[in-house]
Amino acid sequence: MRTAYQYKLLPNKEQIATIEMWLELLRRQYNYRLGERFSWWEENRCPVNACPLVMPIPQLRDNPDYYSQKRDLVNTKDKFPEYKLIHSQVLQDCTKRVKLAFDRWFKADKNGDKLGKPRFKRKGRYRSFCYPQIKQDCIEGNKINLPKIGKVKLIQHRPIPEGFQIQTVTISRKADGYYVTLSLEDKSVPQFTTEVKPTSENTLGIDMGLKDFLVTSNGESVPIPQYYRSSQKRLKTLQKPLSRKKKGSKRCLKALLAVAKQHKKVADKRKDFHFKTANELLSKAEVIAHENLNIKGLAKTRLSKSINDAGWDQFLSILAVKAVSAAPPEEANAGQKTIAVNPKNTSQDCSNCGEKVPKELDIRTHSCPHCGILIDRDLNAAINIKNRAVGHSVLKARGARRNTGATKREAHTIASA
Repeated sequence: MRTAYQYKLLPNKEQIATIEMWLELLRRQYNYRLGERFSWWEENRCPVNACPLVMPIPQLRDNPDYYSQKRDLVNTKDKFPEYKLIHSQVLQDCTKRVKLAFDRWFKADKNGDKLGKPRFKRKGRYRSFCYPQIKQDCIEGNKINLPKIGKVKLIQHRPIPEGFQIQTVTISRKADGYYVTLSLEDKSVPQFTTEVKPTSENTLGIDMGLKDFLVTSNGESVPIPQYYRSSQKRLKTLQKPLSRKKKGSKRCLKALLAVAKQHKKVADKRKDFHFKTANELLSKAEVIAHENLNIKGLAKTRLSKSINDAGWDQFLSILAVKAVSAAPPEEANAGQKTIAVNPKNTSQDCSNCGEKVPKELDIRTHSCPHCGILIDRDLNAAINIKNRAVGHSVLKARGARRNTGATKREAHTIASA
């Protein structure tokens, strides 16, 4: 079982200077190694038989991979002695990041999508570095011992769980200071096999929206907080003097930092709301069913500000991760899971009889002329989502399946651990 704990760091001036120097040197190293790979790719991406015969064919260079670039770090330290001040494994992790960024450009992810071309990082954009290995007793009281940096104060607001070992340590710079993230692992805790099958009793359907953050199939609703919209007035006050500052000046950087802190405050509030909402949902059901939405596509519509403010993608990711770790380890096959169902016509189909009742977005009540049911539009959608996750689209009042073609609308469920 793996988890991550993040603590706030309180470094002194010397330690801040060291961290900032490391980040700048690692940024330059990242850009240099990325440039090596781009240079080789531009010169060798065409096959030899496709080159014109009138032009001389240069001797092919070896492909700079992770291992060759890691071996070349010795030459980097000889030419630039300041790199000797950086921990060797931290420097090697920088080349590993280049490898991962370059591989993601060519290789598709689990959904079959490829990411864009990696970009060079301008000044200030390299914000973290990682220790791949560290001593287990690195935390002593209210300090953490970071190799080649020293003992740095931290706010340990919660203790490390017993039995967990520290795998990696990541130092990151954010708008309001520096943070340390500990990746923890306990090999004695078995991995949960989420073999729980969705039924009408253990499944809860949720319909996410912009009027309410979500409505459950039980009729409960969670109001949407709209943290960004509520802070727009404050952001306007901070961004107005920023627009008047000379770009690159100290006053400009100071005003920019104030805006960044406000944005981080909004993001922290939203993330805390998502965690609390996910915990509350998982305490009520073993299976949580939701719509398989194209959130990136929806974020490009005229409702983009409201959708990004709601943070549906982050909430569903948190919900899926919390579902795996929500069950106690002593129960065999005890996990919880989330199911994404086909969102087509979840708001239009009647949850009682299965007939399609077309309605515009501004109509917030579902009134079926076929069976006479009158319920909230979002509640009707949540019940449909639950029914599709269970394996049927509609149950008739007398318990028989309705032969109206509703089986064609049964969802293709996707279980995510």
